[in-house]
Amino acid sequence: MNFRQLHPNIKLRMGVGFVQRMLAVMLVPLMVIHLAALYGAAAAGVLTLVVAAAGIGSNFVGGHLADIVGRKPLLVAGEAGAAVSFAALALANSPWWQSGVATFVFYLVNTCLSGAATPAADAMMVDVSTPESRPLVYTINYWSINMAFTVGALVGGFLYGGHFALLLTGGAALSVLTAFVTWRWLAETAPSLDPALVGTPEAVARPDGGITSMLRGYLSVARDHVFFRLLVAAVLTRSIEVQISYYIAVRLSAHFPRQTLAGLGAWTPQLDGVAMLGVLRAVNTALVVALALFANSLFRKLSDRARLYFGIAIFTAGYMVWAVSDSGWVLIAAAVVLTVGEVINVPVKQAILADLVDPAARSKYMAAYGLNARIGLLVGSVFVTLGALVPPLGISLLYGVFGLAAIVLYRSLLRLRESRAAMPAQATVAATPQPNGATS
Repeated sequence: MNFRQLHPNIKLRMGVGFVQRMLAVMLVPLMVIHLAALYGAAAAGVLTLVVAAAGIGSNFVGGHLADIVGRKPLLVAGEAGAAVSFAALALANSPWWQSGVATFVFYLVNTCLSGAATPAADAMMVDVSTPESRPLVYTINYWSINMAFTVGALVGGFLYGGHFALLLTGGAALSVLTAFVTWRWLAETAPSLDPALVGTPEAVARPDGGITSMLRGYLSVARDHVFFRLLVAAVLTRSIEVQISYYIAVRLSAHFPRQTLAGLGAWTPQLDGVAMLGVLRAVNTALVVALALFANSLFRKLSDRARLYFGIAIFTAGYMVWAVSDSGWVLIAAAVVLTVGEVINVPVKQAILADLVDPAARSKYMAAYGLNARIGLLVGSVFVTLGALVPPLGISLLYGVFGLAAIVLYRSLLRLRESRAAMPAQATVAATPQPNGATS
């Protein structure tokens, strides 16, 4: 299967998702800087915490609504609301009107609308993909995410200084475009709303509305032991991944000895820990962008099991080296290794999630699964404190424990996925008439 053969919704969502993520990467860091300039660092921290909490809450509400009213209404509302909030943010930071209160309020609105639409977008990718196409879908999507982050960071960094209002106006214009594309060409895919399934065994009942129904739905998700294993495994790998922004960043900035990696004639620049951190981030991002699109063809001969185990193993090993090494070239080599592991295993993890969640509550599951990123950040903060008490070798070994535990959990999940995939085939064989009139 190739990109051309994918469902039109997937192609459209990838394009729209690229724009959304690019705008998010441009907006979030710049809004934190802007709020700090307006109210001071301490107040900005509280305000961004409020925005983050509201984003989590809206994510759960959106997950519930997407299973009731469908994916498309949430996506259209999210994009249209983003366009209005971006335009209002631009106006509140224009030469004609300067308002810190309005800036915060519209930033909050923008975050909430984005959070509410995210589960619908994630669920739609699962709705119209198949177990066979999902590795390709999530590989391309992973590349798109990283490319959007790269472009967004560069554009935002260059335009923030004297063109903040122009940047926000551009965000509004792009959001209008993506809202129109979503409204005009995206098809509804929620199983509970699919008219083709009415009266068939595959039909999915539409959940009831209301807060009580939403709470019951998420309580059911919380009681799902399979999903709990999926979430814990994702938290373990995410907790390793965020270390570059937490413990590893602190260790390199404080203890990395200045050194020259290469020189050109008399020019022999020396890198300190902060500069080395930038090099490692650049290597990781560049390799992801370069490799992700070819990962499916490069590793197509490997089974999902091999890709997952090997990918997580070398990904974890790279971070273990980052936790202890003070050699620039060793750190760069580890960056290459862990990035290859990341590119190999991430699409498989996403495909496993898609295959194992309940179709009737797919958006709720996607909303709850998003918690892995938040929990990972909390674990990253804990490691910063732990790093003051535990030597680097101890932190490195903890990374190894996390990676091994993730492999063990995914091992059980792969077995479950294989057994579920075999059930329809077994049922078909059992129902096939035999020559003597019996069934097998």
